[in-house]
Amino acid sequence: MLISADDLRFFLEVSRTGRLVAAARGLGVDHTTVGRRITQLEKASGARLFVRAPGGWELTEAGERLAVHAEAVESSLLAAAEELGSSPGRLSGTLRIATPDGFGAFVISPGLGNLRRRYPDLNVEIVTATRLNLLASKEFDVGISLARPTIRGVEASELAEYPLGLYASTQYLQRCGPISDVDELVHHSLIGYVDSLLDIPALRFLDAALPGVRPGIQTNNITGQWMAAAAGLGVAVLPSFIAEPDRRLVRILEGSVSIKRKYWLAVPRELQRLARIRAAQEALRELVIAHPYLEPVPGVPGGTPQ
Repeated sequence: MLISADDLRFFLEVSRTGRLVAAARGLGVDHTTVGRRITQLEKASGARLFVRAPGGWELTEAGERLAVHAEAVESSLLAAAEELGSSPGRLSGTLRIATPDGFGAFVISPGLGNLRRRYPDLNVEIVTATRLNLLASKEFDVGISLARPTIRGVEASELAEYPLGLYASTQYLQRCGPISDVDELVHHSLIGYVDSLLDIPALRFLDAALPGVRPGIQTNNITGQWMAAAAGLGVAVLPSFIAEPDRRLVRILEGSVSIKRKYWLAVPRELQRLARIRAAQEALRELVIAHPYLEPVPGVPGGTPQ
């Protein structure tokens, strides 16, 4: 019995979402149709492809092997559709970029000009969040991550390093006095992430500088922290690309508190060959090179397989 390429589409959706209902929603069908297609594919392949686990549907060893071939088929079909659907030199369709909120709001959104001018028919979606599993669903074309992605079927490479520092507004420092030592911060209002919602170790800046000190103001995104600091509500650890252009903010303790973190660039393996994906990666690297507060990391073509 031959394996159907259409059944592989259902198989890949379940493998990426881990749930029949979510896969059905993405495919625009009901969950019973998805279940029937998976059963049909298992009969054709002569192997069990999924097991039901507490976290959802997980690939078996046979399923893992089939996924490699299924993604290759998908990649070829996507590339063919893109080539036939676009005029020479023009790109169309939708490009979804998943990114941490700070990078998305302060770097990508204002920096899309070159990409839009080159490819005006390309629709760009920017999806932001600050959480470790931002890329887990693989519902993106290009992803930016604060930690090296460890997702199956995703190619990853270093994109940029970025510096951070402690910032407060001139208004706050005039009201509360200058800060000349890290130990003095325990007497100041601190702004940080909501601890119970923070699952990215690299963002636990205050834990290292002031262990055990709880910020008086907590928000789950960097934009909120920036706004709170600019409003004179306290001291925050902020990326230089956010804080330095803001004349309301002053960097403090620059000689004793200097932090660097890294962004990673991730692309699902089955999308690597697509022209719009290659164009997006090129545009992001150009954006990093041109940015005054980002430090480019030499990229390896194709990234590092995960």
